[in-house]
Amino acid sequence: MPDPGEGLVEAEIVAWRVAEGDIVEVNDVLVEIETSKSLVELPSPWAGTIKSLLVAEGTTVEVGAAIIELDDGVAESVETEAPAPNLVGTGPSEAPRSRRRGRRREEPSEVSQAISDSYEPHEPGRRPDEVHPAGEVHAQPVGDPLPTAGKAPTESTLVLASDPTAVRAKPPIRKYAKDLGVDLGTVVGSGPDGTITRADVEAAVAFQRLADEPRQGRIVNDHSTFQRESRQDTFPPGGGYGPFGAGSGFGAGGGAQSDPFNGRQERRVPIRGVRKATAENLVRSVNTHVHVTEWITIDVTPTMDFVEKLKNRREFTGLRISPLLVYAKAICLALARNPDLNTSWDEENQEIVYHPGVNLGVAAATPRGLMVPNIKNADQLSLIELCRAINQLVAVSREGKLQPGDYTGGTFTITNVGVFGVDAGTPIINGNESAIFCMGAIQRRPWVVETNGVEEVVPRSVTTLAIAFDHRIIDGEQGSQFLHDVAEILAEPALALLF
Repeated sequence: MPDPGEGLVEAEIVAWRVAEGDIVEVNDVLVEIETSKSLVELPSPWAGTIKSLLVAEGTTVEVGAAIIELDDGVAESVETEAPAPNLVGTGPSEAPRSRRRGRRREEPSEVSQAISDSYEPHEPGRRPDEVHPAGEVHAQPVGDPLPTAGKAPTESTLVLASDPTAVRAKPPIRKYAKDLGVDLGTVVGSGPDGTITRADVEAAVAFQRLADEPRQGRIVNDHSTFQRESRQDTFPPGGGYGPFGAGSGFGAGGGAQSDPFNGRQERRVPIRGVRKATAENLVRSVNTHVHVTEWITIDVTPTMDFVEKLKNRREFTGLRISPLLVYAKAICLALARNPDLNTSWDEENQEIVYHPGVNLGVAAATPRGLMVPNIKNADQLSLIELCRAINQLVAVSREGKLQPGDYTGGTFTITNVGVFGVDAGTPIINGNESAIFCMGAIQRRPWVVETNGVEEVVPRSVTTLAIAFDHRIIDGEQGSQFLHDVAEILAEPALALLF
């Protein structure tokens, strides 16, 4: 598994594009993998024949693991080109003869010279087979004497998990634990050789939360115990609820041994891919940011009229125009006046980072899960350029073809719960950003309108806006001023000329 980049350490095999026996060329797509939030096609770095697929679809593998066996034919070609050996009695070899080069005489090393000097013949030798006795070599002890054998340890030499020098964890796991505030020195690893895994860190967080919560009494989680205690303490003898008669508890017949789901089986789905990445990001955000949410309800009838005018403009032909376009432009203008909401918290350097541009993220609900790609430098785009960017972003997200660079580097996010008919929400800040804007449903409601000093109730397009921000960076004054500026533009788009 090659490194997909962006600091990822694993990926899931989604679909193989080849089968055993297939012949592939360089850059032919071999497999489709799913990283944290994108589908990536892996090309073949070699040409050859597929021997075997080592990993089944739906399996999550680490970077560097073998996933496919490919025969490029290099080893076979070398063997076929090698000349056949010349056996005895089969004739002369066809290989050209070459004269063996004589060895170059090397100067004796100090060790070989010392060994040679230790042999001192009593007289010059006269025959090559004459043997001479070796002279004596006197060795002197050098250095400290060797230690004596020690005694067997009387206490355990096991290293406790609380010893910080015994922590075994990969760099991504160490960062993950740091983000969640987990001391790895207190975590016992369940991986090979005691290596701490992501699951170990999450378990430590869960146990810590349980320890911090006050005990509210015993929770009865056993079904049979629940039915038995309920019948004894609440239900009249021989009674019960539901059409199953006496002693049926809440309707499941057969007493304590009955099936509470009437034969229906629960469904379990592995936590991986987009869902896993989303869960990790949200948990990290909740445990890091100090969330504060504010709302404002306004009349956006002028914005809706403006959207209808844009639909009739020739410049926007072929583009999908929605209130999101006006919302996005209003947010970019308001962020220029309130830069504190376009920031990030740098914990390591203890600094607040003010971003030079607005990388505007748009949360999109797709069949694969929640995706938050962002438009780079959205504050520098004109209205029609921003419209094209939003259309392209939504289309690529729904097709599931986002690349890691499309959803990294965001500085501010918009989420739209209004498409589901919801008035407003308390969104969770995305990633390391400092704020997120929530769009509510736009509905026709009675609204008090003043005309020439006369008030009257008329039907208008009304919506609720919400902003959630990190109170570590943003005070209530800055958050409220930003929300007021956005609302002012949406209530009267012409006021955007003043920003």
